[in-house]
Amino acid sequence: MTDQTPAPPRRPIVSPCVAICVIDPASGYCRGCKRTLEEISRWVTMNEAQRLAVLEALPSRPAPQ
Repeated sequence: MTDQTPAPPRRPIVSPCVAICVIDPASGYCRGCKRTLEEISRWVTMNEAQRLAVLEALPSRPAPQ
């Protein structure tokens, strides 16, 4: 017999400053979370893998001036 207990639900990936993003006009990125305006507007429609890909790209983005 195998154990058929379901895996615990995974917590959704949450962006650090949803709804309070401030776009830096020079770089085009949010000053807090460094996402683009497109990423911010699509965030709620993205699946978990897409959100994770966005978050993994953030450290390599330039900091707003």
